[in-house]
Amino acid sequence: MKRFSYFLPFLLFSFVTVSHIEAQTVDVTINKDGKTKSEKIDIPKSMTYPLDSLLNDWQVKNFIDQQKECSTSPLNPSFPDSVYINRLQRIPAVMELPYNDIVRKFIDLYTCRMRNQVSFMLSAANFYIPIFEEALDAYDLPLELKYLPVIESSLNPKAISRVGATGLWQFMVLTGKQYGLEINSLVDERRDPIKATWAAARYLKDLYNIYHDWNLVIAAYNCGPNNINKAVRRSGGKTDYWAIYNYLPRETRGYVPAFIAANYVMTYYCNHNICPMETNIPISTDTIQIDKEVHFDQIAAVLNIDKKEIRSLNPQYKLDIIPGNSHPYTLKLPQSDISRFIDNKDSIYSYKTDQLLPNRRTVEVDKSAEPSLYRHSYSRHSRHHATYKHHSKRKHTRKSKSHTIKNGETLSDIAEHYHISVKQLRKANHIKGNTIRAGKKIKIHR
Repeated sequence: MKRFSYFLPFLLFSFVTVSHIEAQTVDVTINKDGKTKSEKIDIPKSMTYPLDSLLNDWQVKNFIDQQKECSTSPLNPSFPDSVYINRLQRIPAVMELPYNDIVRKFIDLYTCRMRNQVSFMLSAANFYIPIFEEALDAYDLPLELKYLPVIESSLNPKAISRVGATGLWQFMVLTGKQYGLEINSLVDERRDPIKATWAAARYLKDLYNIYHDWNLVIAAYNCGPNNINKAVRRSGGKTDYWAIYNYLPRETRGYVPAFIAANYVMTYYCNHNICPMETNIPISTDTIQIDKEVHFDQIAAVLNIDKKEIRSLNPQYKLDIIPGNSHPYTLKLPQSDISRFIDNKDSIYSYKTDQLLPNRRTVEVDKSAEPSLYRHSYSRHSRHHATYKHHSKRKHTRKSKSHTIKNGETLSDIAEHYHISVKQLRKANHIKGNTIRAGKKIKIHR
């Protein structure tokens, strides 16, 4: 597919130095239809992660050497636009990687203020890029999509966005479940680098079948197909990312330029004096099927393994519990420890089970307390019922009286005097009409 480098035909961005990445926005000036306006573009959240948060994983601490000397320099050389255009076009990519001022802005963010983060990501890429490339190749997707998690999570497997998107590929719960990821109180496969990557590949393939344009695909990956469809409608049916740019959410306006910049910096980091942190080769791992409930503490204690290592190799288990009693789950361990697990599995499953897995499977009710409790409850209910009946009787007695009909009185007169209705008088005394006799007593019931 032929690619074209071009400046946006109707958007001109003035370059503004970003003094604080934490602000999470960059200011741009847009000229459209002869009018100039300033607006802010949201920086992808991954570009605001401090380096300390990226270096907090057990695997990173053990296999990335931050202290080892390399050729990273604090000086970032500046190049003319023509150099950036030429370099982007020399990247062997199916996807269109055009250049403009806003792409330049994100390149400068990566190569200036985010130099240390880039150095980390270049090292972490040794862990994850082979996983990404395998899944993308299986679905015949452009391999340059392997840098999408750079934008999504800065290659931080523990990344969680403010709206709950989780993992390297930042899946939301609904989308994750739609693509086969298990998510419940104990397991979250969005955190599993392998399973999440294959789910992401399927999702990207489905998005391409909808839009047939890779810029729209990654924009839809960021903000959802509904927002892309809405932007297309508002633009009058245009299906080019740069043509619908003004109708997109603020973060998505910076998302595609940031993706282009990520491809640039992960390819040409040496030209900007950025050196990857030293990476040691991770130990070989293997997996085993677990068909019983087991806690990481049980495995760590019996096999004498650091629990943080087990967590790092099995990030999908949220509470350090593998619920293998519901259905078989995988456990990843160093290859040398797999056989030790098999040899000691009975000891592992029985180790401090009552303390570590306290959920009771059955419970007994103390029936010895039931009869007295029932009697007490019944007795109290009976007393209350008897008291109520007695009270009702006294209450009924107080409100029942008789009246001797005087000469000339009518039912209406008597009812008005006692503040009751004529209907009540008739009912209490079985009177069908209005005829009553003087001297006769009638009942008054309120």
